[in-house]
Amino acid sequence: MRYFLLFSRVRESSQEETHILLECDSAALDSLQKHLKLYKIRRKVSIAPCLDMSLWAVILKEPSEEVSRKLQHRSGNAVVVASDPRGDIMGWRLITNQSTNPLEIVPGSRIGNIKDYHRHRYKQGIPEGIKDLPTGIALPLESNLAYMNGVSFTKGCYIGQELTARTHHMGVIRKRLLPIELAVPMPSESIPNGAEIVTESGKSAGKYRAGSDELGIALLRLAHVNEPLRLKLPGDATVNLTASVPEWWPKATNA
Repeated sequence: MRYFLLFSRVRESSQEETHILLECDSAALDSLQKHLKLYKIRRKVSIAPCLDMSLWAVILKEPSEEVSRKLQHRSGNAVVVASDPRGDIMGWRLITNQSTNPLEIVPGSRIGNIKDYHRHRYKQGIPEGIKDLPTGIALPLESNLAYMNGVSFTKGCYIGQELTARTHHMGVIRKRLLPIELAVPMPSESIPNGAEIVTESGKSAGKYRAGSDELGIALLRLAHVNEPLRLKLPGDATVNLTASVPEWWPKATNA
């Protein structure tokens, strides 16, 4: 599964050209370009990275219609101002030219750092990029993409569609990506990719995906979400962790 977000399509009336902007993990840029070029066929389509643009995440303290209106009203200095398609909890996506100061578009805001952004994601259980959604391993429904406008069950055709649709309509999803909190903060580089998470009795409960300090996300069996869990580390060491079901999930799933 490749990670990308489709944000905007702009038509220039003078040239009648359609421009589509895709956000993707920089580590997947080359492979995504190669993949898209396979489907150009005979269309005159130009595929190139927009290295002169900057991407910003506008995280609101609380969802606000007033703030949303102001963002749209001040969008003149931005290439794109759009609500994050994954959900209200992720605020807005802002794409600007590198010379543009984002504080002029979003007055009263402050520029944080990338670690703050990722900690916010992990706390909400929002995956992003190929580390959270490894290619060839992550499944759309287990990754909660159906909750984040990432899967359509009424249109389109894609590799794995039949399995995804059948699993969705049967309603049997035993594992999902969930936010976790470690008992003690740990550097992410000290935790191996896919480190096993077990119950107190030693039964496998899932796999660690990614994190920052004490926060992270893991693919866990839903049957063990409310149990005390342990993350296995090199050298037979373990660290206790707790998992939770995000409040933004559909209520029926919380039951």
